[in-house]
Amino acid sequence: MRAVLGAPADAGTGLPGPLTSAEPVRTGPRGIDADHLLEQLLPMARRLMADSGVAELGAVALGAAGFATLGDDLRARLPSALERELGVRRVVLAADAVTAYTGALGRRPGAVIAAGTGMIAVGTDLKSWRRADGWGHLLGDCGGGAWIGRAGLEAALRAFDGRRGGSATLLARVEERFGPVPELPGRLYSRTDRPAVLASFAPKVASAAGADPVAAEILRAAARHMAESAAAVCPETEEAQVALTGGLFKMGDPLLVPLREELAAQLPHARPVPAAGDPLHGAMIIAIDLVRGDLALAPDERLLHVVSETAG
Repeated sequence: MRAVLGAPADAGTGLPGPLTSAEPVRTGPRGIDADHLLEQLLPMARRLMADSGVAELGAVALGAAGFATLGDDLRARLPSALERELGVRRVVLAADAVTAYTGALGRRPGAVIAAGTGMIAVGTDLKSWRRADGWGHLLGDCGGGAWIGRAGLEAALRAFDGRRGGSATLLARVEERFGPVPELPGRLYSRTDRPAVLASFAPKVASAAGADPVAAEILRAAARHMAESAAAVCPETEEAQVALTGGLFKMGDPLLVPLREELAAQLPHARPVPAAGDPLHGAMIIAIDLVRGDLALAPDERLLHVVSETAG
C-alpha cells in the first residue's frame, strides 16, 4: 500500500513524499479486509498530516486491487471509519484499475491496460465505465505476468516430457530459477503467493523471446489477449486514447512490439499515448476533483464508489 498527500497545483509545494507499507492487505469471507487496510492506512495518513502540518483532509481517494469483486467490506465500513478516525467526509473508493486509468489518461475518454502480476483493461466515455478481465490468475488475467510465467513454465515442462510445443531454452531457465523440474510442483503448489511466483518467471520468457520462437509466441499471445480486452472496453469515438500502465511493460520491446501491432489491428480508432502518471497520481486527481466539486468521472458502485457525505 502507498499513501500520499495531494494538493491543487496552485496550492504550492512542500508536501511530504509517499509512504509505503510492504504488507499486502488481507482478504477474507467478505472480500478485502477493511480492518487490516485501516491498520495500515491510518498510521500513514496521520504521519503524512503531521509531517505536512495539515490539520484536516478534504477528501480521501483509495484505489484497491480487487475492489470491483471483493470490495463489499470496504464499501460498508470504510467511509464511516475514515470520518470517525480522520474527520474526513468525502471519500472515493475505487478499483485500482480506475486510479490507474485516471493517472494515465485523466479526464479523457479511452482505454487503459493495467498489467503487472495480473491484467485488466478499463475504459470510459466519461458517462459510464467498462472493464474486461481482471478475474485473477485462476480465471483470467490473460496476458498478465502470472499468465506469461505460467505459459513459460508449461512450455518448459513440455520440453522436459518430450511433448511437442516445448522449449529447451525455457526448460534451462526454469532449472536455473527453480531447481530440478520434478521438484517444481512441490515448490509451487504449497505457496500462498503463487501468482507472484508465476509472474517472477515472465522476465525470463521475455529475455528468451529474441532467439526462442516458443517464448516469442507466448508474448504474442499475451499481447493479443491484452488488445482484445482493451477493444472490449474502449469507446467508439474519434477522441479515444489508449495507454499502458504497470510494471509488466518494463519488459520492453519483446512485449511492447507485438502489443503495439495488436492494438493497431484491434483498436485502429484509438490513439496510443504514454501514460501521464501512475495509479497513485490518479488517486490524487480524484481526491482533488472531489474537494473542488469537479469530479468529471462517472460514479460506479463497483468501480468508483463516491461518498460525499457519510451517515456518521
